[in-house]
Formats: sequence, structure tokens, C-alpha cells
Amino acid sequence: MTEVRKNWFALYTKPRAEFKAEEQLKAEDIENYLPTYKTIRQWSDRKKKITVPLLPGYIFVHATEKERLTALEQMSIVRTIIFEGKPAVIPDWQIENLQRLLDRDPEVSVIDRIMTGTRVKITSGSFCDVEGIVVLEANNERNLVVSIDMLNRSVIVKLPANSVVKKV
Repeated sequence: MTEVRKNWFALYTKPRAEFKAEEQLKAEDIENYLPTYKTIRQWSDRKKKITVPLLPGYIFVHATEKERLTALEQMSIVRTIIFEGKPAVIPDWQIENLQRLLDRDPEVSVIDRIMTGTRVKITSGSFCDVEGIVVLEANNERNLVVSIDMLNRSVIVKLPANSVVKKV
């Protein structure tokens, strides 16, 4: 019997339906990844720490073609992200980098386009083994950018001053 290959696909969700999509995909036993982070939100009477999607409107599935089509049948899923007329396949290493980065609970922000720079791998510190692109901001702080190329989105995390970066 031939082995059916699973790939990572990015799915577009209905507005503010990322957590519902995650729930529906789990109910269908489809492996998925919803990158999130914690932030403090201010209401008129209080502040509260909440979990929010890192990439609003997107959820990732690690699925066969049949599972991807089943995922599209869920009420909270709108469509698959398409690249050159085909469902966009996200490389495993990009999802792994994002997972490794967010596992360390860093202070993160998201930019819409990846910035050009040097591809690196962190060799020490809490971000050890995370790959990305190092950029310098106006205040000369070093930042690591981990991107999902097909979505034109990048996650930025501030690098500790003593981290060691080497070219890959």
C-alpha cells in the first residue's frame, strides 16, 4: 500500500473564527496548528491577559488532499490559500520554526512582508535552533524574523544581546 503524503496548508477562516476552526478541525481529527500569543487587552473597567491568533484569519493543517477537502467543508473555513493555481504547500521547516519560536513565549509582532537580510540560525540561548532572517531596526536593536513565505507574513522577536547568530 502506498503511503499518502501529508503537507502543511494554510486555510483562510471567517473573521474572528480561528478558534472555532481549530475546534471543528479537531472534531474531524485533522491535524492543525493555530499560532497564538498572549497579550494584555484594556477594557474600560479592567485589563485582562488573553490569547489571540498570531496571524488573524489563518489556520494551518497538516493534511492529505482528502483531509484538506474535508477541512474546507467546515463552517468556519473559507478557502485554501492558493499559489500559482494550486493549494499552497507550506514547507515543514517554516511551520517548525514558528512552533519553536512561539514555544518560548516571546514578545512578538507581525509584519506583512518579509524584510530582506541574512538567513541565520540561532546557536545559543532560549532561541537555539530557530532559523530566520536578522534585521536591524532604526534603534539598532537586533530582531529575528521567522516567515511563512506563502502568506507574506513574518513574525519578529527581539534577540537577546548575548545570542550567537551564525549563517546557515
